[in-house]
Amino acid sequence: MDRFTTDAGELEGKTVLVTGGTGSFGRRFIDTVLSRATPRKLIVFSRDELKQHEMQVDMAARFTPEQMGRMRFFLGDVRDRQRLTLALRGVDIVVHAAALKQVPAAEYNPSEFIQTNVLGAENIVWAALANRVGKVIALSTDKACNPANLYGATKLASDKTFVAANNLSGDIGARFAVVRYGNVVGSRGSVAPLFQRLIAEGARELPITDPRMTRFWITLNQGVDFVLSSLSLMRGGEIFVPKIPSMKMTDLAEAMAPGLPIRVIGIRPGEKLHEMMISVDDARHVVDLGDRYAIEPAFVEFSRKSFASDHRTAEDGFSYASNTNDEWLSHEGLLTLLRDGAAA
Repeated sequence: MDRFTTDAGELEGKTVLVTGGTGSFGRRFIDTVLSRATPRKLIVFSRDELKQHEMQVDMAARFTPEQMGRMRFFLGDVRDRQRLTLALRGVDIVVHAAALKQVPAAEYNPSEFIQTNVLGAENIVWAALANRVGKVIALSTDKACNPANLYGATKLASDKTFVAANNLSGDIGARFAVVRYGNVVGSRGSVAPLFQRLIAEGARELPITDPRMTRFWITLNQGVDFVLSSLSLMRGGEIFVPKIPSMKMTDLAEAMAPGLPIRVIGIRPGEKLHEMMISVDDARHVVDLGDRYAIEPAFVEFSRKSFASDHRTAEDGFSYASNTNDEWLSHEGLLTLLRDGAAA
């Protein structure tokens, strides 16, 4: 299901660094870029040497020596500003995907999430400005909107940091933007792989936290395309939000295992009943770009043309939440997303 198809031309001949490059998004992003464009260099920045080694071995079997010659693997942690500053030398574009993400773990280990998600974002900004990086785009989450948990709060702080960074760039001209989207079908931590495993093991029921629960859904490929297309659109300070379908968790379970009973286990600490990507309070800054919304910056102290001059703005009282969404995912649509994710 192609929603945000782009040719990755924005990255042609550029040096691109991806933080968290060995994660689900990072690996798919790098595969996509190498397949569609010819970057000057493509740098993986992450802290796990084993994952980097495994990624190199896997990629060497699928890409040509010429393509692999553009790859660089840089060990480091976004908590380390000095290491980041070294890594960003000569970089044109940064895609910031590194984060701690598990909601229950954040509730138990708040300082660790603050160190990586909040202070790490600040370090990215400082290193990018020090190296005169042209564009930085950061991955956020639906949980950053009206956060009800520590993870969402850290990502909201991260989002605000990147939006405000545009006011610091001065004559450097660096531009910073954010993409915010929902649950990724098939990614680590997603409920879909859990259900698939339980079904394969012959489970007699599927665990549901609350039968009323709804979520936004997007595939990994769609997420990559959304980031690539947002890189081309960004003017600085935007939070881009894709228009994607919602689904009730009970419908997801029924689609994956028709007739299999569910067991209600209760909402986990910090978990929301429904997800929201744009709140009513953000509505006055929202512009409808067709396949996505852009939350424009509330404070602009740099040269920037608003999207509102060419596109429709949101009405007062507008919000974008999984339970009031206009688009709902059918059983067949979910199975198609799962197949697309497995085949990619």
